[in-house]
Amino acid sequence: MKRSVEPKNKRPSSSKCSRRDVLKMGSAAAAVCGLASMAAPTVHAAEDNTIRLALIGCGGRGTGAVGNAIGASQLRGAECFGPVKLVAMADVFKNRLTASRTALGKRFGDLIDVPPQRRFIGFDAYRKAIDCLRPGDVALLTTHAAFRPTHLDYAVDKGVHVFMEKSFAADPGGLKRMLRASQRAEAKNLKIATGLMCRHSPARAALIQKIRDGELGEILMINAYRMDPGGFLRPRPTNENELLWQIGRHANYHLFWSSSGLMIEYLIHQIDECCWLKDAWPVKAHGLGGRVPHDDDCGQNHHVYSMEYTFADGTKALVNHRNINGCHNAFSTYLHATKGAAQFSGPVHRSVVRTYKNQRLEKRDITWKAERETRSVYQYEWEQLLGAIRTDRPHNETERAVNANLAAIMGRAAVHSGNIITWDEVTTSEFQFVSNVDDLDYNSPAPVQADQHGRYPVPIPGQWTEI
Repeated sequence: MKRSVEPKNKRPSSSKCSRRDVLKMGSAAAAVCGLASMAAPTVHAAEDNTIRLALIGCGGRGTGAVGNAIGASQLRGAECFGPVKLVAMADVFKNRLTASRTALGKRFGDLIDVPPQRRFIGFDAYRKAIDCLRPGDVALLTTHAAFRPTHLDYAVDKGVHVFMEKSFAADPGGLKRMLRASQRAEAKNLKIATGLMCRHSPARAALIQKIRDGELGEILMINAYRMDPGGFLRPRPTNENELLWQIGRHANYHLFWSSSGLMIEYLIHQIDECCWLKDAWPVKAHGLGGRVPHDDDCGQNHHVYSMEYTFADGTKALVNHRNINGCHNAFSTYLHATKGAAQFSGPVHRSVVRTYKNQRLEKRDITWKAERETRSVYQYEWEQLLGAIRTDRPHNETERAVNANLAAIMGRAAVHSGNIITWDEVTTSEFQFVSNVDDLDYNSPAPVQADQHGRYPVPIPGQWTEI
């Protein structure tokens, strides 16, 4: 998706920047995102109130999350204010860890205190990085979804707080494991934040309050869109390790076992927004999907997902994803109600929040706009997590995040299977794409195998099962 170019004398809103952009930007652009715009206070490792971070998964999201944590820690007068530093990093790919360490070091200097002995490479590197933490510190879990339950289990067992990115597991079995870990975290008074950052948007919260107060009447329908240019998977080079290829950047989001697939990776936010608007989880879903005819995409994704969610009162949410070049693009969530309509979000998760006096969604019919947010939604979620840690306030978003992920899996399964999938089915399922994720190492065979043409299995409605 193309970003508009701002005049040189105008600073763009931080809400326009995503975590995945961080590694691509120079220090000036990082300041635009609010990651380096505040003067860093002097931090000493011996200070009792220093919150130490361990980054597990050093891609753009993890790197950006470290910047958000540091930015939140520098808000003087806020609950989240106080020293934070990164002390350990882990990844399967050395080059990715090195790039992240270099980028963060340039931006934040001594706040990135990760000498070679605290940089860990390998499938078990997460253990070594988390072992560098002490109670009160935070493990950032930002790898592929397949590994999130494993890493969360270990972090909770070690008694540290957690920030974890979406999606949270690739399948219902993995999400059930996360719920069990969450229960143990509750017993230990651990704080867990999740990467559904739009839930922390003040503008969205203001519209939610208007809905709960009845200002828009009864919700009739919700429409959510994430339709982008295409991104396909090419055949694996014969000299590439199959497992590393599947979890590397080339196969990113093209295989279900590792990342949940592109639709969930992209649309989990919009699906969660629909459920937030209704203050409920859907009771059933069905959908349609398909792939571009005669294409050479070797990945597993359908290129179109169109899902209809039904809530207990009969309200429908229509959620659409398309991943094809040369088509109309859209990235927003709308609702229609008995007393008018509203927009709930805009492109790249911007907090475009407004109400309309009728159903036309035209500029001339706007009746209210939410106040412009001063920081990105990524920043807001870290402010709440660090504030909860420093004030010892309960903060565990796991159950809500898991339910949002289950709703997304419900829609994916409906499209892939060609059948109606119910909430009861998805919440009682123990299905797993891969049962031995904990045991994978560099010598492990890849969990899914390509055919002689380099193509991975594609869901065929009427034949495919994932619930």
